[in-house]
Amino acid sequence: MMRDAPIKSAMPSIKTFLSRDEGLAAIEFAMLVPVYLLILVGAVDMGGMLYTTYQLEQAVAAGADYAAVNSSNVNSTNGATLASSIATIIENANGSAWANDTIVVNNGPSETVTGGSGSAGGTASNANSCYCPTGSPPTWSWGSAVTCGSACTGGGQAGKFVTITASVAYTPLLTTYGLIPNNTITQSATVEVQ
Repeated sequence: MMRDAPIKSAMPSIKTFLSRDEGLAAIEFAMLVPVYLLILVGAVDMGGMLYTTYQLEQAVAAGADYAAVNSSNVNSTNGATLASSIATIIENANGSAWANDTIVVNNGPSETVTGGSGSAGGTASNANSCYCPTGSPPTWSWGSAVTCGSACTGGGQAGKFVTITASVAYTPLLTTYGLIPNNTITQSATVEVQ
């Protein structure tokens, strides 16, 4: 008589199950994809922020260059036109109405653009005087008028200045953890024209 071979169980043992590695790559992939996506989105977000900052810096620099080239217009007669021209340069640097900006010509004529709509202000006669502006961007303190060429208390000489402050709203894909205060990127420049 023949003996029957032992019957193997259809269910693998736990030891056999734990020793198998089919699908291990899929499990590892599923665990790492969220981490890689978070890093990728963060890098894209940081790149967008840096690109927007660069665009704003270029617009403010173009306005500062225009102020330097047209320094003879820093006076009570032409100051308002100069402020308006600088605002137009900043507004049109990267498309229409993309930035909010404030241009002040020597504590006198000013132009403020918000949402593509500009408004003029300031006292035109102040543009004929010399000042020693202090402070840090975007908060400037003009002080009182002084003699042109006299020494300023904080260093430098009194002269005529044009201040430019521009800002752009930036909405990040992820929370920026304080990298962009109030989701606004701001750049400023002070140009001494005389």
